[in-house]
Amino acid sequence: MLDLFEADGLSYTPRGVRWFLPDRIYLTKGWDATAGGRKLAEAIIGVYPQAEVFDCSDRAHNRVELGQINSLDAHYAGKRTLVLGVHKSAVRFSDEGENTCPNYWHFSCYGFCPFDCKYCYLAGTPGVKFSPTVKVFLNIEEVIGQIDRAAGRLREPTAFYLGKLQDGLALDPLTGYSRRLVPFFAQHEYARQVLLTKSADVDNLIELEHGGHTTLSWSLNPPEVSDAFEANVPSIAARVGAMQRCAEAGYPVRAVIMPIIPVEGWEELYSRFLTDLLEAVPLGRITLGQICSFPSALQLTEQKLGNSNVISEQLERGKSLDGRTRFPFDLRVQVYRHLIGAIRDVRPGLQIGLCLEEKRVFEQLGMETAIGCCNCGL
Repeated sequence: MLDLFEADGLSYTPRGVRWFLPDRIYLTKGWDATAGGRKLAEAIIGVYPQAEVFDCSDRAHNRVELGQINSLDAHYAGKRTLVLGVHKSAVRFSDEGENTCPNYWHFSCYGFCPFDCKYCYLAGTPGVKFSPTVKVFLNIEEVIGQIDRAAGRLREPTAFYLGKLQDGLALDPLTGYSRRLVPFFAQHEYARQVLLTKSADVDNLIELEHGGHTTLSWSLNPPEVSDAFEANVPSIAARVGAMQRCAEAGYPVRAVIMPIIPVEGWEELYSRFLTDLLEAVPLGRITLGQICSFPSALQLTEQKLGNSNVISEQLERGKSLDGRTRFPFDLRVQVYRHLIGAIRDVRPGLQIGLCLEEKRVFEQLGMETAIGCCNCGL
């Protein structure tokens, strides 16, 4: 047994992730700074005996260069590369401007993601674009300490979001971090965890005492849309099954339908999917969102799908004040209005939020009072 969480009397043995098989592992600056981090790193290496291990202790986690000239080749090389290191500024406050994001606290015990969504917005962020590797930060106790201090200063119930710069659960079988995080938030007077994922592996979560202080949220789309634009991910059916298990275990459960992609026949696809989802899972909130990516991420999307694809062909370039590229205003309003109607038909009182949208969209939909009601906050 790996005695990872000695101070709390917990133990965890890392296990492999079905969706992630690295062929290279980089040990970066600080990986061996603590006994617990060093043991976890060694155990993770043992899970992947086929991977070549490189000691890069003089290099920060975001300075691993893959030697690929083509951005798409580097992107996929990064998906096969695991970086183990530390993140010294893992707890931050979001500072979105020129849209209705209420901004929120978020934290990182992982970086990037092993899944292969063709529309991925993370792929275009500066840190990922330079070093598009999958990262595990070994200083989990330090991250928890940062959350504790931030929440103590705020002195009111506050959400700390795991999912802004990573998938919050994809690597949990490998690290067991949920077994440390969920009990921490359960016992904290002010700090609350909100986690976003596409993973269906929730075995670590089910028996934990969470006290309702961890909210689990899944990123979803109709199966037909997921099949077309998401690769190397758990199926929608598996994700919904995981949601049901966690709801039965008493966790607050949410869904994020994003990015909504108006493919041919989208009205029927999304209406049917939302009806099935709302009848299957007792959601506490649902958030809707569409494409809202920066140009560098969309360049990768077009490298994956070709320049002529259903996303690119409908985008309105260079119009948004926040620099993100979106579908035209009228199309966004039409899509939201249809999906909101489908939700109201099944769950009239369900909270509905819109992600990273412009104020004028809320106004057109008569949803001004819903501004700030998003997935990432309480």
